[in-house]
Amino acid sequence: MVQGSAGYGVGGHNEPVPQQGDPQGIIRSGDVAVRIEGELVPVVDVELGGQETIYFEHHVLLWKEPQVNVGLKKLKGGVKRIFAGLQIFVTQAAGPGNISFSRDAPGQIVALQLQPGEVIHVREHQFLLATDGVAYDFFRVKGIANILFGGTGFFIDSFTNQGGAGLLLLHGYGNVFTKTLAPGESIDVEPGAFLWKDASVQMGTNVTNLSTGLFGGSSFTLNRFTGPGRLGIQSMTYHEPVNSAGTKN
Repeated sequence: MVQGSAGYGVGGHNEPVPQQGDPQGIIRSGDVAVRIEGELVPVVDVELGGQETIYFEHHVLLWKEPQVNVGLKKLKGGVKRIFAGLQIFVTQAAGPGNISFSRDAPGQIVALQLQPGEVIHVREHQFLLATDGVAYDFFRVKGIANILFGGTGFFIDSFTNQGGAGLLLLHGYGNVFTKTLAPGESIDVEPGAFLWKDASVQMGTNVTNLSTGLFGGSSFTLNRFTGPGRLGIQSMTYHEPVNSAGTKN
């Protein structure tokens, strides 16, 4: 077997690195303790100490102890979110007590401890939970939006640690790989495989035309990511369903 000494290929050192299972042991952030449990469809089990709160999308709650209080947390940029067709509230949980979360799909959990001021960009609707000091915003990626969703928009969630506990948990479909890009280094990724990236990583569109001579041709679109920074890739290339009006369900 011939192994590559540089670049991509079997044995090369530049390939994205697979995450070896879900994060192990207890993850602590402030007085929040998290353990990842299960195998095929992992569960994020959280013990709230009573000081830090967490927030999450409504449908990912699996179970909780009765004393854990849940309520609505208003998100920044409410009017902008309404016009974009995005949610303007998430659910907030306050302890002390136990609460657990899961998405109804096989995959792996990504646990990110954000430093103060650190910004992470995440594919829409793939975050599980964050501690309350992590600000949740979004932005629209132009160009890619028109290609993928008929002009309705491609939105990316943006999370910033504003101080204190900076825990962010994501669900990746299938297996999760991480690519660390050097300054100026690029990689092309199928649009549905993008999971998360450092804010320093630039994202663009690369269209490849496939010509068949007299019979015309077709094309396929990849997202091009350019470093420096980390890029998370998921092996199940998930695409949200689009209805007949061209909008995401």
